[in-house]
Amino acid sequence: MARSPHGRLEFLRTRELVRRVIPASSRRVLDVGGATGVHARWLAAEGHSVHVVDPVARHVAEAAEIEGVTAEVGDARALSWPDDTADVVLLMGPLYHLTEPGDRAQALAEARRVLSPGGVLFAAAISRYLSILESGTNGRLTEQLSPAVRAVIDTGRYDGHVGFVPAHFHTADELRGELETAGLSGISVYGVEGPAWPALDVAGIEDFDARVDAALRCARLVECDPLLVNASAHFLAVAVT
Repeated sequence: MARSPHGRLEFLRTRELVRRVIPASSRRVLDVGGATGVHARWLAAEGHSVHVVDPVARHVAEAAEIEGVTAEVGDARALSWPDDTADVVLLMGPLYHLTEPGDRAQALAEARRVLSPGGVLFAAAISRYLSILESGTNGRLTEQLSPAVRAVIDTGRYDGHVGFVPAHFHTADELRGELETAGLSGISVYGVEGPAWPALDVAGIEDFDARVDAALRCARLVECDPLLVNASAHFLAVAVT
């Protein structure tokens, strides 16, 4: 996540948005698809009880080494936790790795099941406009690439054409609709990086520190703007049970 300039921006903004919603006092956090514990690490350091679930055993082993974090191999569609036992559920990867609508619906149903009354869900998604903004800014949007870019905008089916694995890319409205269908309420969908992220990538890591404050202000100003929210590389949906 922190290897590219926009990955660093994504981390800073995601942490900011999560901190904005959950209380500083200790909460039971279930980090579903939490990988090696990128978010589990800072949440545990701030006093929360964090349990990571991930399908990749080596990710789980690494996450389990973080102080204050437990971890298990598992599937977002079939969580081992009992009903009503988590104060916070993070779904920071499953909604784009699960490419079939039914699988995403099952992951959201499981998250809702394990959340206690008044619990909070954070669900990340990738924007359908990521590849066009990235390739159009870095000069790699060729005539040959254009059909694949058009296809992901039209369908959400991403084939890996600018890197990363095949995945499902959302619009902000689609993400909101999936959470509403799962029976979640109090939904807000935020643009994480805002519209300045492609420029950070083109400028490079060496200019990140000089540009990040402006990019963060830009993201905050339009984080829920319906005309610009889809220009973020990622969304973060926040909902309550």
